[in-house]
Amino acid sequence: MSKKKILLVDDESGFTRLLRLTLPAYEIREENNPLKAVQTAKEFKPDMIFLDVIMPEADGGTIAAQMREDPELKSVPIVFLTAIVSPDEAKTRHQIGGCEFLAKPVSRDQVDACIRKHLGF
Repeated sequence: MSKKKILLVDDESGFTRLLRLTLPAYEIREENNPLKAVQTAKEFKPDMIFLDVIMPEADGGTIAAQMREDPELKSVPIVFLTAIVSPDEAKTRHQIGGCEFLAKPVSRDQVDACIRKHLGF
């Protein structure tokens, strides 16, 4: 059985590297340049995407909208990982722009539960 593919898009390479190391059961690709996120997703063909919201060159909402318009990517689950809301706010809000989100800092258990929910295992 091949590993499920997860794309991590965040301008902070330290964050994506750490998250990748905590998810050894998956094939992970990191993209730290938000301007390349859509192209990387098209090439990698992920089963799921974790996407930061606030990045210097392009915001996650714009990137998510571009992915939703692309026939190859429109059905791939996108989950925002963001520090724009607190963990307490995340308990009452569950979506940003129609996409689920997890508040940073995020635990490995939260990420695992989110992956299981979206990938159906």
